[in-house]
Amino acid sequence: MTQWVKKSILGVCAVLLLFGGFSSSGAETDQTLVAEREKHFAQWRQERDEFFKTHQRSPLTPEEKKKFQCLHYYPFDPKYIFVGEIERYVFDHNDPRHDATFLTNKGTSKRYIRYGKFHFQMDGKELTIEVFKSLLSDALFIPFKDKTNGKETYEGGRYIDAEILIGYKMILDFNTAYFPICAYSDKLVCILPPKENMFDIEIRAGERNEY
Repeated sequence: MTQWVKKSILGVCAVLLLFGGFSSSGAETDQTLVAEREKHFAQWRQERDEFFKTHQRSPLTPEEKKKFQCLHYYPFDPKYIFVGEIERYVFDHNDPRHDATFLTNKGTSKRYIRYGKFHFQMDGKELTIEVFKSLLSDALFIPFKDKTNGKETYEGGRYIDAEILIGYKMILDFNTAYFPICAYSDKLVCILPPKENMFDIEIRAGERNEY
C-alpha cells in the first residue's frame, strides 16, 4: 500500500460513517465524499511528484530527477468516483481459484488473492471490475486497461489502489489511476492487467501522458 493511500484512509472512513447511502454511479456520488476525494487527489499528486523527484526508490535516474517537474493527469472529475459493496469471493485457501497469478512485462509471474468483483455504472453502461488483494496485507489492487492506453495513457494499462472499508465497501476512484512503475524504466518489473479488467471504453481520469 502506498503512503499517500494510508494517509487518506481515516478521512475517507469518517465520511463513510457520516453518509451511509452511496450510489455506484459516479454522477450521483455524495458531494461530501467528492470534496474529500478532490482534496485527496491534490495531496496524492503532490506526494507522488515528491517521491519521483527525491525518493531513493524512485524509478528515475539521478539525471532524470534533476529535470523532473511533475507527472501529468486528467482534470479531477467526480464522474469517475464509485462507492459500493464488493461482491466478495468465498474460496478455500486450498482452492486454486483463490490465487491470481499475473504475468509481468518480464515474462515472470506475481501472485495476489482474488478478493471479489465490484459493479458500477459509467455512461449508462453496467460494468464490473475484478478486485485483488495483496498476499501480505489487506490492501486492494485493481489493474485495468481501457481505450486510452497507447494514446493518452501508458500502453501497458494503469493501476488503482483501494481499501476494504466498513461493510466491505470500497471506493473505486479512477482519478487516482496511475502508471505501472515500468512506464518510467524498462528495467523494472510490473504486472499486466488481466483480460477481465480490459474495458472497451475510454476512462479519461487519473494519470495520463504529457500533452
